[in-house]
Amino acid sequence: MIKNIFITGPPGCGKTTLIKEILKELKIPTKGFFTEEIRRDGERIGFKILTLSKKEGIFAEKGLKSSYKVSKYGVLLKNLEEIGIKEIEEGLKGNFLIVVDEIGKMELFSNKFRDAILKALDSENKVLGTIMLQENPFCDKIKQRKDTRVFYLTRENKEKVKKEILCLFQNLQQKR
Repeated sequence: MIKNIFITGPPGCGKTTLIKEILKELKIPTKGFFTEEIRRDGERIGFKILTLSKKEGIFAEKGLKSSYKVSKYGVLLKNLEEIGIKEIEEGLKGNFLIVVDEIGKMELFSNKFRDAILKALDSENKVLGTIMLQENPFCDKIKQRKDTRVFYLTRENKEKVKKEILCLFQNLQQKR
């Protein structure tokens, strides 16, 4: 049975926006986090983690000194682990939809993150998230799971994908 749903696609195609729209329509208990851009004067300067329980912290920033880098961004794994992972762990304590935006290059630096994702995927909880488009051994294993469905999003198919995901969740709710 499909219980883990991921959205993939090129940057800027609307993956995060789609998840937020789906959550508004589902109206079910959720825990998890979003990775949102930080902009200054119209320029992206970094990313923050924002949980569904309103905790937030800097995740990556241009010029940040860190052992972990993606392009020009230094990555703060501490905030991912203390804010994002804690929220996933809280969600696993109850019957929550776990939201993970996203499983990408920056997040994959953290072994604790990988472990938390696998726990969520293996749990009774449903998972809704975004996952990197590029090939990656960890992500490829997730995409190939029998209990997982991955939707490829473009600006043109957004409404179709949204309807399909909402339909999947409605079917899951009825099977409980």
